[in-house]
Amino acid sequence: MIAEIHIRSLGVIEAADIELGSGLTVLTGETGAGKTMVLTSLQLLAGQRADAGAVRMGAERAEVDGVFDVDDATSAAADELGAEVEEGSLIVSRTVSAHGRSRARLGGRPVPASALAEIGQRLVTIHGQSDQMRLRQSSAQRETLDLFGGSAHRELLDAYGRAWTVAVDARRERDRGRDFAEDREAEIRVLTSATEAIEALDPHAGEDEELRRETERLTNAEDLRDSMGTAHGLLSGDADTSGAVDLVRRAIESVRQAARFDASTEPMAQRLEACALDLEELGEETRDYVESLEADPGRLASVHERRAALRELMVGRAADVTGLLQWQERSRSRLRELTAPAADPRALEEALRVAQIEVVSTGEALSRSRARLARDLSDKVDRELNGLSMRGAHLEVRLMTHKPSSTGLEDVEFLLRPHPQASARPLGQGASGGELSRIMLALEVVLGQDEDSRTYVFDEVDAGIGGRTATEVGARLARLARTRQVLVVTHLAQVAAFADGQLVVDKEGGTTTVRRVEGEARVEELARMLGGDPESDAARRHALELLRGAGVPQSET
Repeated sequence: MIAEIHIRSLGVIEAADIELGSGLTVLTGETGAGKTMVLTSLQLLAGQRADAGAVRMGAERAEVDGVFDVDDATSAAADELGAEVEEGSLIVSRTVSAHGRSRARLGGRPVPASALAEIGQRLVTIHGQSDQMRLRQSSAQRETLDLFGGSAHRELLDAYGRAWTVAVDARRERDRGRDFAEDREAEIRVLTSATEAIEALDPHAGEDEELRRETERLTNAEDLRDSMGTAHGLLSGDADTSGAVDLVRRAIESVRQAARFDASTEPMAQRLEACALDLEELGEETRDYVESLEADPGRLASVHERRAALRELMVGRAADVTGLLQWQERSRSRLRELTAPAADPRALEEALRVAQIEVVSTGEALSRSRARLARDLSDKVDRELNGLSMRGAHLEVRLMTHKPSSTGLEDVEFLLRPHPQASARPLGQGASGGELSRIMLALEVVLGQDEDSRTYVFDEVDAGIGGRTATEVGARLARLARTRQVLVVTHLAQVAAFADGQLVVDKEGGTTTVRRVEGEARVEELARMLGGDPESDAARRHALELLRGAGVPQSET
């Protein structure tokens, strides 16, 4: 609930610090005194759009701070947004610059206004003239009926929502399957042909480079034989010429002769010995290489043929054989997708059929639940309307079947029969402003019987009524306030008399203040609201009678 509101430079309010308690609090004052600005402050804290025109003339900015006592669920939601909740209290702040910029803070942390709106839905519900207009809409009427349902009905709503989402996705997949059926078959043929060709050729990673090197060797076999033969002769020598190995051996003998006179030269002989061994091994390798070289036109043709086959497969797919093998793996995966049972057009059609059956099945269960709720809601609202001086009035909740939609298998329409002799007409056509106010109040009383964590704010809920009806409105508001905090802006003393606390908005010059009235001050305010002189004994007696009457336990009907 709202514990405190602090307002600075908002409209006609220069500064106001308001403490609110549980139960019913009324906000009263002369027309134009600034009651609207108090509501505006709550709307700002609830994340509604900020208007620079609401900043007090001459001020740089308007500031509103609210301290809310929150339950565990709201505390957890605030924590997810990074806000800090201290001992069950959440501070919500909003600043509106005279230049149009708005800033919001939640639990001391800067947040977008949308975050305030998300939390605000849990904290406060504000009802005004716009809500009366919205109550005329079929969507709002359906939401109201569904809100009347308990956890079992909400589970049906969730189940239907899930079934509808599955069906929408299934239809999308079916349509996509239809649109691309020919392309799918063509893609399957192309990928199958290519992957089979690669499998038949059976290449391995790096093979293209190996074949390139082999082509170079086979093509230049004679030049290689000449070059490597010369290298072999220089290393090993021949009958007429000493090779490098012989020369090194001779060098070894000379160094070892020197070692007889100087032992320090022995390491050189050892190093030369190692060189001789390496040169002998290289000589053998060059000889073997020369002997292995043969002109092999058949092998060269085979290599050219394989390289050409690999290049043909790589065109448009990869730059080398390694990339071609990667493309092959991706293609196999894609083929598995395209040929999976779930991708078959007939399977997609069947999946849609099953999903549509589930939509109808869960929709029918939801419809049965709504039908039961419609009867129960109608009965309870009728009893409330009877107590609100609309005797014989009947709220009909009509369900009109249509093809499945995202909200169910029917539209919901509220119709009002104001008295037994009248015909029922849709709220959008026949209900007056006063009747809508009482219907909205009756709905809130009925809907709010099982909830205890929200704050309700009513602006002009008593519009167009007076006398005994006003007294009954006050009684209903007081009953609603048994289980939650209720704040009401009213100009009727009959309503204000039922409040647990009364705040008066006073305007003097261009400045508005908000003060709590109790005892004699409250009697004077009620007398003023009754249209009499607050100082007259008659007006005061009337005000006291209202207070005493409001203290009498009220009938449920």
